Amino acid sequence: MTTAPDPTATHESNTSEVTAHTPIIGVCAAFETATWGFWQQHAAIVPSTYLNKIAAAGAIAVGLAPDERAARNPELILDRIDGLMLIGGLDLTPGSYGAVRTRKTEATEPLRDTFELNLTRAAMHRDMPILGICRGMQILNVATGGTLHQHLRDEGFAEHRPRPGRLDGETFHQVAVRPESHAAALSGSGIQVVNSHHHQGVAVLGEGAVVTAHALPDRLPEAVEWPRHRYVLGVQWHPEAVELTHALTDFVAHTTPMHAGASLP
Repeated sequence: MTTAPDPTATHESNTSEVTAHTPIIGVCAAFETATWGFWQQHAAIVPSTYLNKIAAAGAIAVGLAPDERAARNPELILDRIDGLMLIGGLDLTPGSYGAVRTRKTEATEPLRDTFELNLTRAAMHRDMPILGICRGMQILNVATGGTLHQHLRDEGFAEHRPRPGRLDGETFHQVAVRPESHAAALSGSGIQVVNSHHHQGVAVLGEGAVVTAHALPDRLPEAVEWPRHRYVLGVQWHPEAVELTHALTDFVAHTTPMHAGASLP
């Protein structure tokens, strides 16, 4: 069993040269109010932890702001990237998975939901590698017809967000990870310790989905994969927020052959 990673550690920088074959990862951004210099404005943001881990794995990250036009025609974006990353953020709009909103569902952003769901479905149709983190795993599940628990504690599950707004040494729990899975390549197999910051979770699995990690002891799905695809993985934990420089290497490795026009064995 591993020990909890140090959430304050910094990763090693990636020094590989950028070439015509360097994969480009589209990272879906969030709309938030941001402050820099003298300014405080509504902005499309991607936390640098995601960008740094992508760079450390040998790829280039580009932010994808929610856009109504692209939501209607996601191929315009997908033609320009080699892999898709869905990051954490606000709750999904319950109507997107056929549910009635309860008082425990927090802030939502319908445009972001529609943008990411449409991108995800189109990316899966063309077998583009996708990694979903936290909310991103939930997007993957809903995009394939699954549903969510709107508040885990109301459904009898453990507290998976003990310190809202923080990922530190007190926000870890154990998960059981299936060997020889994409989740195992990301964080190791067997009993692992991962960080945790979510109050919602997967209820009914999406079509073609397989659980490859579950929380202990409540058995909530913590990693879900779609084995009929080259690489589609969702994890509830935050691999970008801990000192694991190799965490995204497997994901990026699956994008490179697509960019180069080759194929994996």
